[in-house]
Amino acid sequence: MYTLKLYGKRDIRYEQAEKPQIESSDEVIVKVKAVGICGSDISRYMKLGPYVEGMIFGHEFSGVIESVGETVNHLKPGDRVAGCPALYCGECDSCKKSEFARCENLTVIGSIYPGAFAEYVKLPAENCVKLPDSVDFDTAAMLEPSAVVLHGFYKTAIQPGADIAVMGSGNIGLLAVQWAKIFGAKNVYAIDIDEEKLTLAKRLGANQVINSKDGLVYDQIMELTNGKGVDLALEAAGSVITSAQVFSLCKKGGAVVFLGIPYGDVKVERFYFEKIVRNELKVYGSWNAISAPFPGREWETSLQFMAEEKICVNEMISHCLPLSKGPEMFEAIANKSEPIDKVIFYPELTR
Repeated sequence: MYTLKLYGKRDIRYEQAEKPQIESSDEVIVKVKAVGICGSDISRYMKLGPYVEGMIFGHEFSGVIESVGETVNHLKPGDRVAGCPALYCGECDSCKKSEFARCENLTVIGSIYPGAFAEYVKLPAENCVKLPDSVDFDTAAMLEPSAVVLHGFYKTAIQPGADIAVMGSGNIGLLAVQWAKIFGAKNVYAIDIDEEKLTLAKRLGANQVINSKDGLVYDQIMELTNGKGVDLALEAAGSVITSAQVFSLCKKGGAVVFLGIPYGDVKVERFYFEKIVRNELKVYGSWNAISAPFPGREWETSLQFMAEEKICVNEMISHCLPLSKGPEMFEAIANKSEPIDKVIFYPELTR
């Protein structure tokens, strides 16, 4: 089968590999129909390199069950599924408390186990979520990032009528805008430096958009909220700058949720840090997309709202390509040579 393998920083190759085989009775093989590039894939491609040299990369996917292990009863060949890529150990203290997102040995496919940038992928049967006919494969490939965002929302006590700011209008931020509306936000403020992304955020539900190139985000938020700030601010950009600025957006007693991962040291100026103390903010870190019963209500609820077309991803997808175009697409993203939003690969397509 054909795959994308990551060998080093900015070194991803379209190569053949052996088709996976079922080795455990609880495993399934999925024929991959659609697989997306995650923001974390870009960071690893550009900055971090692979966990294991030459590993099949990728983890956001949907497909069709090809074969099942002998003890798998709830899935059968031909079933349409999305894949939860997270693999927990089941033995650490967190796993014993069913706190799977806090597993001490948590990993995902595409890291130390073969991933989904491939024609076929293997994973435990419990990691497959069956799809209704109304959810297409492109949408289902974004079930995992939607669940990531919802995992963060579930940590908060946000109520209908709240004001919510979303820092960053990439894929996670755009999903957060939509979830904010579903949670009943009165006003959603989308923040970015890219006017095209802000325009898309407005179409997907943001009431106001803020370009941080136009001045301090703090000043702009205060002007729009009559000097009060927002009830909840979500950091979805994953930059060292926004990870400090986000503390200034909340009103007293507000909450901040970190969804992004800044791959660098975050230096917080006194002005921003004092907001945590003086405004008595609640600060939440949100990691992965899983809970109990595994893979968690994040997946079930995301699928529900996708089926109801209240979480919409089609406008977020800018490129649909054969898997063979992977190396050049990753490099185009790294070089910022063209406007690129969500990229979906179709492994079964030829060149």
